[in-house]
Amino acid sequence: MEAAGAVIGNIDIDIRNIFDENDPREASGLFRLANHLHIRTKRSTIKAQLLFAAGEKYSARKLAETERALRLLSYVYDAHIVPVHYAAGKVDVKVITKDVWTLSPGISFGRAGGSNATNFNIQDTNFFGWGKTLQLSRGSSVDRTSNTTAWSDPNVFGSHWTAAAAYVASSDGTTRSAQIAQPFYSLDTRWSAKMTGVGFDRTVSRYNLGRVVDKFNDDQTSYEMSGGISSGLIDGWTKRLLFGIRYDRNMFMPTPNTATPAKELPADRTLSYPFVGFDILQDDYKKTGDQNEIGRTEDLYFGTDVTGSVGLSNSAFGANRNALMLAATVVKGFQLRAEQQLFLTSNFSTRVEEGRARNLIADGGAKYYWRWRENCLLYAAASATVTDSLDPELQLLLGGDNGLRGYPLRYESGTSRALVTVEQRLFTDWYPFRLARVGAAVFADVGRTWGSGASGNSDPGLLRDVGFGLRLGNTRTGLGNVLHVDFAFPLNDMAGIQKFQFLVQTFKSF
Repeated sequence: MEAAGAVIGNIDIDIRNIFDENDPREASGLFRLANHLHIRTKRSTIKAQLLFAAGEKYSARKLAETERALRLLSYVYDAHIVPVHYAAGKVDVKVITKDVWTLSPGISFGRAGGSNATNFNIQDTNFFGWGKTLQLSRGSSVDRTSNTTAWSDPNVFGSHWTAAAAYVASSDGTTRSAQIAQPFYSLDTRWSAKMTGVGFDRTVSRYNLGRVVDKFNDDQTSYEMSGGISSGLIDGWTKRLLFGIRYDRNMFMPTPNTATPAKELPADRTLSYPFVGFDILQDDYKKTGDQNEIGRTEDLYFGTDVTGSVGLSNSAFGANRNALMLAATVVKGFQLRAEQQLFLTSNFSTRVEEGRARNLIADGGAKYYWRWRENCLLYAAASATVTDSLDPELQLLLGGDNGLRGYPLRYESGTSRALVTVEQRLFTDWYPFRLARVGAAVFADVGRTWGSGASGNSDPGLLRDVGFGLRLGNTRTGLGNVLHVDFAFPLNDMAGIQKFQFLVQTFKSF
């Protein structure tokens, strides 16, 4: 049809409810009630996300890209776009989406690294079916208690402009943020623009062996005005030129009424700089399932994506120090033999002051997948991070909250970090009450940090743990995709470490 120069004719948008009442397994009174109470997504909301329109040339690539964009929306469980009729040079297209329950009045609980987190909230990520998000919540974690009011709009007045605003009143300060932008919403988008502002004051806690060793206040204000231009997708590649100006001020103060004040406060820092950058992106995606999620269509990226930027902070722009700002990111995916995939990522950022790199952070990671049976997937991941002259308010931490599941949160700290995880994933057809799909995992984690950071050296050597867990793939709500319930057992016999850790967490992936 593309070779024949066909154009898009009628576009039928089919928005399906949470439960399929034509399926006897989902025709009960409770499921009917949920459908009745749910406000279905408006056709105009889905239409605003489409990357094609009636009268345009038919492109299977654009249909596939629109599918991927729709599946990223929190209020859409799955999306399929198919040509349904072709005649007289016109292709009629059907857009099929499936809603999820997005209103969340209730209580949530999480546990990791021996610490609990609770949240009481009223949130709707598809407010009245318009695709907007409204959040009113109160949450408590090991760091702070916060009351949040937030609003986000991914399609302002049906356009591709986005807007967001939030106000967070916490036990240790406040956060205020606002943004309006038109992003590069597709591979063929020719320009982008963004204006954003964030201001917050908070208490920074520095850790050693899972314990707070000192505290201080950080009052930060940051702004950005930026944009980009692109020639669109050409021969499978998109190239973008980025530019803008950033302002970032950090002021550090003693924390009142604390038993662990900072021995030495970081120096106040103001960076203000214009920057230019680039993004080179290859169009190479493939659909799969039961890999990082359960029972959902997944879009894996097998292309190459390279981004970079350079900026110059100078007193002429309001900075209190001169610095060259550098950043780069590389992403690459590989399809290997026998149902195997490998995904590589690397990131680098630093600023060069007086001929020396400061706050240098370089990290790399690899993720390997091997589906050796239809319902069994072997997963392995390795990551490493090195730093130099890290800003004093930052720490490189490793513990139960970021990969070393058998140990307390923020247990190890240092200037370098490495972590290896091996996980055998099991996917089942068990679908209790037609609400959540069930999986399981057996895992092992090995990691450690090196070097002495701002809070000293907490290096107890190589730490190891093993464990097992249950995975519940959320299929009916937009409140996180996979619930993890894990039991992890540390293999290092160390004073003060519990014999096992119980973790309850919600992630976007398995």
